[in-house]
Amino acid sequence: MNALLIAVIVVAAVLLILAMAAVKIVPEYERGVVFRLGRIIGAKGPGLFLIIPIVDRMIRISLRTVTMDIPPQDIITKDNVTVRVNAVTYFNVVDPNRSVLAIEDHITGTSQIAQTTLRSILGQVDLDELLINRDEINRRLQQIIDDVTDPWGVKVTLVEVKDVELPQAMRRAMARQAEAERDRRAKVIHAKGEFEAAQTLADAAQRLEEHPAAMQLRILSTMAEVSNERNSTLIFPLPMELLRLVDTLRPGGPAGTEAPAGTARPAAPSHVAAAQQPGGGEQSEQRIAGDQQE
Repeated sequence: MNALLIAVIVVAAVLLILAMAAVKIVPEYERGVVFRLGRIIGAKGPGLFLIIPIVDRMIRISLRTVTMDIPPQDIITKDNVTVRVNAVTYFNVVDPNRSVLAIEDHITGTSQIAQTTLRSILGQVDLDELLINRDEINRRLQQIIDDVTDPWGVKVTLVEVKDVELPQAMRRAMARQAEAERDRRAKVIHAKGEFEAAQTLADAAQRLEEHPAAMQLRILSTMAEVSNERNSTLIFPLPMELLRLVDTLRPGGPAGTEAPAGTARPAAPSHVAAAQQPGGGEQSEQRIAGDQQE
């Protein structure tokens, strides 16, 4: 009797263990790839399903997006600059069957191909392109890695270069280059300002030459700016027409000009010549007075 009871208990325990092994529950973000006697049946799930214990074997595959850091890589760019670059890649399994059959470990395989592609692509670009065209480089990396991992049932959705570490000497050289570029722009802007100012002054001088009265108004405006309340400077305006009249009536032409060499100087008036003769002072004064009366 005791032996029969023990046998029943053993059989019940074995059936319970087999039942527990046959019942599988897979969450929504996973799939169960089932092999029966070594041959693949397909992906099961999500939810509750049964397998044959001992005969069937199940491998769980996650469909969630995996965020994987690419270890920092020492890369020599196309212009022979050594940089240290680290990146991150996002991928997920879209075909559980191929992710099990085509590769032993799809996560390790994706990590290795990402490192290799990162070194290969960044070694074909210049440092300036690496720092400026970051989006284009990320797109190329994503496309190449995705093409390689597609037979594994893995979809690479994004690859981002996170940081580019430059040597200290290169950083100083880039700082000097940026400073020189700013100096160049400042000089160009200053030269353009001088050119525009000169052009404006030339236009103003031409306009003042065409309208002499405007020059007088400009002088009066300048005098108003100089003569403030705390200034003791006295300014007496002199009409410009008077200066022109004096310059016109002055013998020998405009002020500060001399007759060219080899030309005769104009004869002085008779009363002026008489005034310059010795002993003729009284006669010259009388003649000048008579001319004024006439």
